[in-house]
Amino acid sequence: MTTSTPTPSVFGAVHLGYLVIETDRFADWRRFGTDAIGMHHDTLDTDRMRFRLDDQECRFLLRRGPAEDVVAIGWHVDDHATFEQIEARIRTHGVPVTEGTAEEAALRGVERLVRFPGPKRIAQELYTTPVKATRPLRMHSAGFVTGASGMGHIALTSTKPAHIRGYFTTVFDARLTDYIDETISGAKLRIRFLRVNERHHSIAVAATRGLPVDPIRTRIQHLNVQVRELDDLAQSYQRVCELGFDMALSVGQHTNDKELSYYARTPSGFEWEVGWNPIVVDESTWQPATHQGISIWGHKPVGQTIVDKLDQFRRGARSLTRHEDVVPALSGTGIPDD
Repeated sequence: MTTSTPTPSVFGAVHLGYLVIETDRFADWRRFGTDAIGMHHDTLDTDRMRFRLDDQECRFLLRRGPAEDVVAIGWHVDDHATFEQIEARIRTHGVPVTEGTAEEAALRGVERLVRFPGPKRIAQELYTTPVKATRPLRMHSAGFVTGASGMGHIALTSTKPAHIRGYFTTVFDARLTDYIDETISGAKLRIRFLRVNERHHSIAVAATRGLPVDPIRTRIQHLNVQVRELDDLAQSYQRVCELGFDMALSVGQHTNDKELSYYARTPSGFEWEVGWNPIVVDESTWQPATHQGISIWGHKPVGQTIVDKLDQFRRGARSLTRHEDVVPALSGTGIPDD
């Protein structure tokens, strides 16, 4: 009898690298990204611009279009062997992989990339070699934490959270870090936190318990960047308020990763979390746990009206009739979840 040899894990060799955002609100996004959050900005042409956090040439690519949403996620893998291993996994499951064009790679600040379908119609892109920028950073910040932890995290809402967990486990050997149970406006939520490296989580997946509704219009609920200094958190919070951008949640501290953060609302409608000093997972001792509530303190809604809450309920009701794409071939039906 022959037995198959399991493929080596790619955990730890994968890092959140960049995001592609489609928007028609370029002027607002430039003010938000540069003047409020404090990132380095580069205008490419009338239809494309980029933000930097570090010496990588692109961390956020904004292209003109109607989605007002994140449309692609770039994952940096450490070497060509890992790149080929992940690509082979995807093809083995019968999922198409396409080579990015030279222009697409240049816009994202990478040497080459491949693209494949992802949950919620967010394209997933792999690359190995980022292009280093020659121009010095111009930022209202002492710097952002990237490196081995990646550039931050994304958070999704889903009616099929086990499928999304299965997807990232199948593709990247993602590990479950922990859960949070929370009740918001009477709705019971369970949030799964998944890591692909030392960062506490690179993906969070929130779902409503007992009723398969998704009250969020956008494909992602929020994205996160991590500042190096506490002063940068406080000063960017002040800039967001003074410049007239909406604050979604005030400064607070999370129960699970202990990160201090706030959430601003982007010109496209999804939220942007600026955080400081989350814990780093020790793989030798870590055990998943369930935390009650997202915050130890703070993270209070800012400026939310009854109209806003009604809009959320309407969106949730509409989601009952909307198909959610989770790429079944990569969703790992045998992966346990609860």
